[in-house]
Amino acid sequence: MKSPFDILGIDADADDAEIVAAYRQRVKEAHPDVGGTAREFQRIKAAYERIQAGYGTEEYDEESVEEPPGRQKPEVEFLNYEILDDYGWEIDDDDLFRKAAAVGLDPEDYGRFQVESNESLLEAAENRGFEWPFACRGGACANCAVAVVGGETEMFSNHVLSSEMTDRGFRLSCICEPATDDMQVIYNVKHLPGLDELRLPPQQFGQASSDD
Repeated sequence: MKSPFDILGIDADADDAEIVAAYRQRVKEAHPDVGGTAREFQRIKAAYERIQAGYGTEEYDEESVEEPPGRQKPEVEFLNYEILDDYGWEIDDDDLFRKAAAVGLDPEDYGRFQVESNESLLEAAENRGFEWPFACRGGACANCAVAVVGGETEMFSNHVLSSEMTDRGFRLSCICEPATDDMQVIYNVKHLPGLDELRLPPQQFGQASSDD
C-alpha cells in the first residue's frame, strides 16, 4: 500500500504548488492516449483527490476505495458556443436555450442527454456519440471547459480555473458531474478570454479532440 503522496511522487510535506505541479505532470504522463493506462490514470486522480480531502498521508488499499452511491440520472441540455455568432446570440441571454430549441440546430450543436452514475460530463457526451473538445482528461487544462448556465455540477478538484471563472459558471467537463436533475451547459467555450491561455495543444494526446 502507498500513500497518495507516494503515488504522485512527492514528499508528504509538499506545498500546494508542488502538489498541483506533480499532479499535472503525472496525469499527463499516465494518460492512455500517450501510452499510459486507464487504471494508472484513475489511480493518480484518486490520489490527488484524497490529498485535497485531507487524507494524503495515510496509506490505503486502492482496491477498497468505495464508489459513490447510485442516483437518478440527470438530464443535460447542451448548446455549442460556436454557433452563437451565427444567430447573433450572447452567452448570457436569458432565453438562449429556448431560442436554440426553436431554430432546428444540428444534433451535435443542440440537444439533450442523460448522465449515468460515475460518468463525467465529458464522458457522458462521448458515450452518446458527441465529440466535445478535450486534451488531458484530468483537469490539467481548459480544453474541455463548459459554461453552466442552469443547474449545478460537482467538480471534484480544480487547480486550473480561477475563482472568478468558477463564479461565472465555468467548469471542466472531464472532472465534473451533474449535481442537479436538470442542467443547461454551453460547451466549446475554450477560446473565451481567460480560458484560451489555459489550453493544452491537443496533439500531445493521440486521441484528443481537435481544437481547430
